[in-house]
Amino acid sequence: MRLLHTMLRVGNLDKSIAFYTEVLGMTLLRRKDYPDGRFTLAFVGYGNEAENAVLELTHNWDTDHYVLGTGYGHIAIEVHDVYKACEQIHGAGGKVVREAGPMKHGSSILAFVEDPDGYRIELLSGRSGQVANE
Repeated sequence: MRLLHTMLRVGNLDKSIAFYTEVLGMTLLRRKDYPDGRFTLAFVGYGNEAENAVLELTHNWDTDHYVLGTGYGHIAIEVHDVYKACEQIHGAGGKVVREAGPMKHGSSILAFVEDPDGYRIELLSGRSGQVANE
């Protein structure tokens, strides 16, 4: 078994695709309209779906926004350098809601960014960027 994808409902598909591809550097892997169901699915990720987990962005044509539930946490993305990633995200017009720095009560370096629908994405340093003995 393996994780295939995580689905997020988005209010503006083009804006969301732009965020995930232009700000976070993912690739649009595929996009398909379902006119009878009045929705579009777009899959984005850092590699092909055969070998990597991806995000499924679902746009219901008659819904322009969603209320985020309290049960949802975040998506986590490994980056080489969290500080540099935040600089790049700022430069691309992305919204950093927790600047890079050590985790509270821990030593991992992390940051949080927010997509156009308010979903949080955690940026974490790779294993080589973590403090020893964590």
